[in-house]
Amino acid sequence: MKINTLSVLLVVLGLTSGLTGCNSAMQAYKKGVRHYDAGEYNLALTQFQKAAKGSIDPARLNYYTAESYRLSNRFGEAVPFYQKAIEANTTEPDARFNYAYALKSQGNYAGALDQLQQYIAKAPKTTAKATLDKAKREVETLKAINVIAQNKSMITLRNMGNLNSAGAEFAPVVRGEDLVFTASRKENVYKNNGQPMLGLYKTKLNQKPDETGSISGASGQPELFSTNVFQGDVNEGTPAFSKDGKTMILARGNNGKRKGGLDVDLYISRLGEGNAWSQPLRLPISDSLAWDGSPAFSADGKTLYFASNRAGGAGGIDLYRTSIDASGRFSRPVNMGRDINTPGDEMFPYVGPDAKLYFASDGHPGLGKLDVFVATRSGGVTRVENMGQPINSPSDDFGLIYTEPAKGFMASNRGGGKGDDDIYFFQEGPAPDTTTIVVQTPPPANAPKTVRYFIAGTVSANETPISPLDSARVRILDDATGQPVAEVVTGQPGTFGKYPLTEGKDYTILAERKGYLTHREPFTMQGKSIPAIFLTKPQTDTTFNVDILLDRSLLNKTFVLENIYYDLDKYNIRSDAAPELDKIVVILKDNPTLKLELSSHTDARAPDAYNMKLSQNRAKSAVDYIVSQGVTADRLVAKGYGETRLVVKNAKTEEEHQRNRRTEIKILEL
Repeated sequence: MKINTLSVLLVVLGLTSGLTGCNSAMQAYKKGVRHYDAGEYNLALTQFQKAAKGSIDPARLNYYTAESYRLSNRFGEAVPFYQKAIEANTTEPDARFNYAYALKSQGNYAGALDQLQQYIAKAPKTTAKATLDKAKREVETLKAINVIAQNKSMITLRNMGNLNSAGAEFAPVVRGEDLVFTASRKENVYKNNGQPMLGLYKTKLNQKPDETGSISGASGQPELFSTNVFQGDVNEGTPAFSKDGKTMILARGNNGKRKGGLDVDLYISRLGEGNAWSQPLRLPISDSLAWDGSPAFSADGKTLYFASNRAGGAGGIDLYRTSIDASGRFSRPVNMGRDINTPGDEMFPYVGPDAKLYFASDGHPGLGKLDVFVATRSGGVTRVENMGQPINSPSDDFGLIYTEPAKGFMASNRGGGKGDDDIYFFQEGPAPDTTTIVVQTPPPANAPKTVRYFIAGTVSANETPISPLDSARVRILDDATGQPVAEVVTGQPGTFGKYPLTEGKDYTILAERKGYLTHREPFTMQGKSIPAIFLTKPQTDTTFNVDILLDRSLLNKTFVLENIYYDLDKYNIRSDAAPELDKIVVILKDNPTLKLELSSHTDARAPDAYNMKLSQNRAKSAVDYIVSQGVTADRLVAKGYGETRLVVKNAKTEEEHQRNRRTEIKILEL
């Protein structure tokens, strides 16, 4: 048979070309994943675009692409890639959750609601409670979006064209005659989003009407705020100034060397001789493992507010406050509570001239990703109100400040701007020309709507299967007074309630029954108030149901304290362990005849004798801590077991080794 050598050559060349293209796409994909894992999302996107020309798994490729856009705050661009990933049956559990918020940022509320409902219905049991709570809260928001959209004000909103660029400008703040703001204008590029790194800049304020009767808000060309503060290879921004303008707190970090932007801390700089700002120094209130930013002073300068995603919050980024004494020392930061903070993000706090707290949030009911809210406190109850349109939109709206009672500045990445985040000037009243936005205030609302809150629950044995307990004594205590607001003995179904609660208060549910350990369950009304926007009736009753589980008080019964861990070769009590030991203190005080053994265990990475001594020191350290909290030492026995009782044998990873470095308690006497 005669063979056409030209045809064979063409076939071979075609196969070679195809294999080369396939390999090239896979190489680009792998490079993209490496950039993604390093938090370099803009570089990752470049590689994913190349990989899209090959035959990479569409579910994985499109999900990575969507996440890269989301994590670099480009939600709108993420939308089509989330859609493609879901159509390709991605197994990523958070795909629909993040897709919903991307759709919301485009004003596609119906689509966002549909995705969140599917997400909740299919969420695995391992889903974080804060994430699931946020999704459920957002479903209620989306169901009421038409009501939220009716909240409108007569406000003129003007883009500060002379101030804004194709990059980001945000976090305006006034110092003297200057408007100081954050902008992406440095020479170094931030690999997260491909924009120039952030720095501090200033321009002159000008709120006098020009010859046309318009108010521009600021004039002059922006210039660098301070060469001493400027550092070219990091992001710097969101400054706050003391009342006298001589102290500045700012956020600095995110040089791109750590994934997730966790290397952002608060810094302080002071104005010295010659009007020169000092080199910024890191504030000790910063958490090296968290993102800390957007600081703001109170009017009297004695309190500093800031945002942080440090451990122990409500979820996401929370607002915190710290007091400043006469010597300039900062107190330990305090979370501002569940009325302000949600499972979502709360950022950019600002105390206005009316002493109200303004902030941005994506956890409270709003129109977009970030909306601006105002919080007021009266009678021990904090009310949070959405500022409505046109301040808020489907996009990010944040960083609002007032320069006069009816004038101020804010930032937004809404459509029609000059670039990413833009700074806007706003004032109450009608627009002087057609380039501004005017929305009329709706007619007054009907009579105020009220809510009555109640609590009910079930007491059960902490066993498998769980069985309700009758004859259990339940007391609901007011934490502020220590006095019971209700006392009851459970009946045959093990239930109790319902009893009225007060907004903003903290309670403790104390349950006890013969043969079981007495148990305390904290319950707070903070963050549980129903937003007024959701109320449809003159009076609404809502009941919170709680489940109380009691452990049998059996001799030699052992309880594993999952969160009592120790660092390698250490026996001191870590900060994350103290709250768990505090729970043991409560158990001992509520059960005065109880005697416990605290046993400590090590991993297997040292000689037996060394581990035995180390574990004994660890057990003694735990006992000493409990004794320091007011428990008599004769009720506790410290016992070290070294590596004789490993939970994970042949442990290889640090996580597995840490599981072996644990503390347990065992009942010795009742």
